[in-house]
Amino acid sequence: MLTSLFTALLLTTAGPHDFTTGPLIADFGPNAEIDVEMSIPDGFVFRHSFDFAAEAEAGELNRHLVSAARFLNMHARAGIPAENMHLALVVHGAGVHDVADAATYAARHDGAENANAALIAQLVEHGVRIYVCGQSAAYYDVETETLLPGVDMALSAMTAHAVLQAEGYTLNPF
Repeated sequence: MLTSLFTALLLTTAGPHDFTTGPLIADFGPNAEIDVEMSIPDGFVFRHSFDFAAEAEAGELNRHLVSAARFLNMHARAGIPAENMHLALVVHGAGVHDVADAATYAARHDGAENANAALIAQLVEHGVRIYVCGQSAAYYDVETETLLPGVDMALSAMTAHAVLQAEGYTLNPF
């Protein structure tokens, strides 16, 4: 009896093995299917922005970029149509290096490959807007032409957030 109860608990408990990538962003943004009590209203349209300044370790994925992929994947898995999800990323501080092209990234990181490039390409392919703070870029000597395809330079992170907020975007609090 105790063994069957323990087995039943193991079969109904979620854990790290329940996280998979997709369905929108392949290979990135692991998420789990959840039985929820807070429903998302039919036809709901997300306009959501993420802000980050932290740079990942050399050759590693930036967790904030992964969070954007996870947001898309988990909501798609929950039945939200891709056309109802509008995301933006505002990058400042040393984080600007994680959205730079291969040569610029390698020069900063002793030849390391930018692991974020493939993820950024998929995010951009799914309509995610990525803005770099021009003030941070100037500070770190990152030029507009050295940004990965689909990454745009803004006057500042403050400017990008003000424009996004006026467009109805909410800001992710973490």
